[in-house]
Amino acid sequence: QVQLVESGGGLVQAGGSLRLSCAASGRSFSVYAMAWFRQAPGKEREFVALINWSGTNTDYSDDVKGRFTISRDSAKNTLYLQMNSLKPEDTAVYYCAVRQSTSADYYPQSYAYWGQGTQVTVSS
Repeated sequence: QVQLVESGGGLVQAGGSLRLSCAASGRSFSVYAMAWFRQAPGKEREFVALINWSGTNTDYSDDVKGRFTISRDSAKNTLYLQMNSLKPEDTAVYYCAVRQSTSADYYPQSYAYWGQGTQVTVSS
């Protein structure tokens, strides 16, 4: 059974940092692209960051570019999101996702596997 488990969320003050992790189990995702999405209350799920299967290609939403860094450790089957200079508008549930392709894209419907989410709350 495929499982993605996010961790690392929490409450942080504006300007602070958090590092999210997404541990995959049940199969290896080393040849698949992965991404982070987030969903704030009353809003649709939105793209945050993506990474291709080898880690050589990444991209970010304009809202987080320059502040967040996505990375992966294929040996550990784990995806990361380093979040710096956090803002109150970053408050959301953050989800990791796996796309059954070597390349990633920006659309949630392209991703086959999802974690349960981890809450990130940034206070002003």
